[in-house]
Amino acid sequence: MDTKKPSSALAFLQSSSLPMLVQEEIERMIMTGELPVGSRLNESELSQRFNTSRGPIREALRALEEAGLLRTEKNRGMFVREITFEEADEIYELREALEEIIGRRVAQAITPDGIERLRGMTEAMREAAQAKELEQYAQLNLQFHDVLLDTAGSAKLTETYQRLIKELSLFRLRALAGGGLRVSADEHREIVDAIATRDPERAGQALRRHVADSRARMHKALGRGDAEAQQSVAHTSSPTKEA
Repeated sequence: MDTKKPSSALAFLQSSSLPMLVQEEIERMIMTGELPVGSRLNESELSQRFNTSRGPIREALRALEEAGLLRTEKNRGMFVREITFEEADEIYELREALEEIIGRRVAQAITPDGIERLRGMTEAMREAAQAKELEQYAQLNLQFHDVLLDTAGSAKLTETYQRLIKELSLFRLRALAGGGLRVSADEHREIVDAIATRDPERAGQALRRHVADSRARMHKALGRGDAEAQQSVAHTSSPTKEA
């Protein structure tokens, strides 16, 4: 048997998984700010970076556009998408409802080991907040909510929620940078305490309240008053032109 030449099945697996790996890495670059909002993605540079042809790069970029992280400008290429304040505010409103559902499901499904895992994560978040490690805190925050999603056990809920979170990521970083790290860490500890009671109503309300407070921090970080924010939500049904 010739071990130097991969089988056709293995070659297919390698070629089909490459775009996904490229997509995950570009997404990480966007989430961490390595590719800032508004930056243009150059296929040639990316193919050199990942040591691959442009085919997997194009496929990965198309997937990220469908996920709401990139936008295409005719004759100019693809850019990291920037959502408007109005879009972000509407997403927060939707997320409040989703988080309440997640909290209810988690309170019913969580195990003792799961509660201890969440407590460990909130402790790590508290330490990151004290050290003012914004990016580390943001990553822990995402991981915390990923654990809640996994515990909730709904594929459709996970799909919908994750798309919203990806679109909100840059706004959330700005809100946390506006002085909300310590407060956010305390809120996550309160969420775990509510989940630990196994009371779906209490857990759901704790998560919904956390999102409402996050939304208020976003308003403050961007210099938007409550009245202005409410007016913005009222106009989200109108077409919004992206920058």
